Amino acid sequence: MSTELTQEDLEKILPEDIARTFESAYHVFQGNTEHVEDLLKHGAVLLRKASQRFSSTQVILGVAVLAIGAVLLTKRAADAIQEHSDQEHSKE
Repeated sequence: MSTELTQEDLEKILPEDIARTFESAYHVFQGNTEHVEDLLKHGAVLLRKASQRFSSTQVILGVAVLAIGAVLLTKRAADAIQEHSDQEHSKE
């Protein structure tokens, strides 16, 4: 797969770009660490396209919203793991 982007590729944010990024993120979230490279690549393409279409302020706010979402999802996942662990220990 080529990592070079043509000017036409950079002009439009396609639904496929978003889908690939979320799919890669889902795989990484599930623990498939071999998809980290794909997530970085797809996320970078999406960010590069967004930075050309939006103002700097919009891009910064968008990244901040994504970071907050990632923190909240990580916290939620950690709480679920802790709760599951507590249940396993209480059964013993």
